[in-house]
Amino acid sequence: MPSRERKEKYFAKLNKLFSQYDRMFIVGIDNVGSRQMQEIKIALRGTAEVLCGKNTQMRRAISDLAAERPEVFCLIEQLRGNVAFVLTNSDLAEVKVVLEGNQKPAAAKAGSMAPCDVWIPSGATGLDPAQTSFFQALNIPTKINKGSIEIIQDVQVVKIGMKVGPSEAALLTKLGKKPFNYGLTVLKVYEAGAVFDPSILAISEADLMASFSAALGNVAAVSLATGMPTAASLPYMVMNGFKEIAGVGLAADFIFEQIKKVKEMIDNPEAFASAAASAAPVAAAAGGGGAAVAAKAPEPEEEEEEEAGDFG
Repeated sequence: MPSRERKEKYFAKLNKLFSQYDRMFIVGIDNVGSRQMQEIKIALRGTAEVLCGKNTQMRRAISDLAAERPEVFCLIEQLRGNVAFVLTNSDLAEVKVVLEGNQKPAAAKAGSMAPCDVWIPSGATGLDPAQTSFFQALNIPTKINKGSIEIIQDVQVVKIGMKVGPSEAALLTKLGKKPFNYGLTVLKVYEAGAVFDPSILAISEADLMASFSAALGNVAAVSLATGMPTAASLPYMVMNGFKEIAGVGLAADFIFEQIKKVKEMIDNPEAFASAAASAAPVAAAAGGGGAAVAAKAPEPEEEEEEEAGDFG
């Protein structure tokens, strides 16, 4: 297929996907092979689509599309390095879980950048004493124990962000270690013309409600302290005002409907006390056997008082 025709086909595909899907991930695809990419596409089938391409080609296509849809222009800045798009209309957090679940362990290759720290734990390695040169090259303290090399203490072989050297790669291979996990790494999230960090997806509705409730409480507290009515403080101001009106009504013996119950409790507290006492057995029965045992607890105290009286 001629190069021009191939580009036009790619531009048409990008325009179609951008029109079909409302949100997407910008993902890193370093060290992802064609077979692993195919497995990821199968896992995402029916939920999302992966769009790869050369950065210059994607920039050109997005620039042309931005003439009609200016909100996508911000994606051009994200096209740096080896990246691709994962487009979806589904829940972003769920799609992210699928991407993270398709990471594959890989051996450390010489010259590659380490995505994480790599430690070798102390203990037996199973290697024969003839291979101590690998450990000596990396200044790893060892000893010979029962005919095999044993590492004396935990050692950090590779630091995150550094290039893996030939000695480190050879040693990790001999130890059978696959310290790195490679897959589609979520770098940024795009939705409604905005690009943001994927850490925002970890914020749940409960977190949002807790933050909103705390902010609402702060607004109400400031409003009450300054005497400035707001929607947040209005319920508290009404409640405080009613308390003051109720206090004045009771003091002046001016009883209105809303404080009749309070007046009855003040005038005849014994009646309410007996009502509360009669309600206690019902609550004890509802509480089960534990409440019944608790209800019998006062009896030994009465016996102790009688014994004390006899002794006197």
